[in-house]
Amino acid sequence: MALENLTPAEGSTRNTKRLGRGAGSGQGKTAGKGHKGQKARGGYNEKRNFEGGQQPLARRLPKIGFTSRVVKPTIINVEKVKEIAELSEITMETIRSVYRLKKAVTQVKLVGASAKDYASKIKDENVTTTGK
Repeated sequence: MALENLTPAEGSTRNTKRLGRGAGSGQGKTAGKGHKGQKARGGYNEKRNFEGGQQPLARRLPKIGFTSRVVKPTIINVEKVKEIAELSEITMETIRSVYRLKKAVTQVKLVGASAKDYASKIKDENVTTTGK
């Protein structure tokens, strides 16, 4: 067996249709393109979502919404939630024990006038405080 002796499997390939080679071929004259019109012309290429001159659906519908994939932390004001200030160490679990958070919340940011004072208590990378 050699590379030059390889042939495709029986029936797996077909000859290409030879268009515009005379009336007897069955594909002569218009070469299967019908009569006149934009699609019969040479170099025709229809743009994607072209609807024959009608305003395309993507342009008829209003542009709505945007969902950022950046996860923004849930903000908790430590001035209003005094229980967080009383915690010995601040992690996501200890915050959940004193403050109701949705299950989907993965990051928390502590804000407020005294928030930076609790930076030493934070033991979880998902909990941050204002850096000022």
